[in-house]
Amino acid sequence: MSSKDKLTMMMETSYWWGIPTFFRCPVEKDPTKCDIALVGVPHSSGNGSTLRDQHLGPRAVRNVSALARKLNNALEISPWETCDIVDAGDVPLPEALDNEKCVERITDFFLKLSNAGVNPVSMGGDHGITGGILQGIAGEKANLTNGKKAAILHFDAHLDSYHHLEHWMGAKKSAAHWASYLVRNGHVDAKKSVQIGIRGNTRTWDWLEPSYELGYEVLTKKRCEEIGIEACIDIINRRIGDAPLYVTFDLDCLDPSVAPGVSNPEPAFDGFRMNEVMKVLHSMKGKNVIGGDVVCLMPTIDSPNNITAYVATAIMFEILSLVAFNKKKDE
Repeated sequence: MSSKDKLTMMMETSYWWGIPTFFRCPVEKDPTKCDIALVGVPHSSGNGSTLRDQHLGPRAVRNVSALARKLNNALEISPWETCDIVDAGDVPLPEALDNEKCVERITDFFLKLSNAGVNPVSMGGDHGITGGILQGIAGEKANLTNGKKAAILHFDAHLDSYHHLEHWMGAKKSAAHWASYLVRNGHVDAKKSVQIGIRGNTRTWDWLEPSYELGYEVLTKKRCEEIGIEACIDIINRRIGDAPLYVTFDLDCLDPSVAPGVSNPEPAFDGFRMNEVMKVLHSMKGKNVIGGDVVCLMPTIDSPNNITAYVATAIMFEILSLVAFNKKKDE
């Protein structure tokens, strides 16, 4: 590496310098000019029962993510050298308080990326964004899945599959519904999907039934503790197989001591530690990972050192590295 390149690297990985973009990537809104698009989805009208500043998540991650522009040692890849990766900006949401209209706009945005063969990795936003994204990139008419349903690896403290509720405080395609309607509408194959990390005190005794009815494998946090992470990884690998895989990561699956700035914390029971979720994510190396998202960051209640934003950045980096590895594998 030349002296000039070393100096450039020092500046590019300084979070406090320059204009913030995701991981210092160039801003590019033309999907024909990239392999992977990093997208902000500043949406928070899909979860009316919790803290609602999730729309500030993309800005918070852009502010710190330069520090994470690194090599991925576990996957043995430099995503920046492997693929053309850009910051594609934010999904425009002029009807920001209208959840159903926002979900439509999210779908339209990601459909354009899918039609161009561009893989998206997104920062939310509440978990309702995942419904909008997968409506655009998975299913019968989707380019990224070759017309197949997607499998999802869903990290969360909550199921988000509550189809027995007509709406969630007015929102029908809400953060509590996406994991259900995506299955019912043909975008996600629940029989190839896993929900992991589910925990907390519940409203009803049959709290897991909605996901079981749809066909999901549910690895509650308690079950993960009983059988161990390696056994969980075996279940996930067998379940997903070679299906097109989308990774969606709700930060509240992590322990509040790891990620305090989330919209719906579950402090009564231990959540995952970073080494546990990293093991699971790294085990997806070689899978057909088509994209992913990180959701429910709440910068307004984060610690003063922005630790939850840094954690969200780290997860986003692992997901985009999995996508880059998959694209490299297909060359």
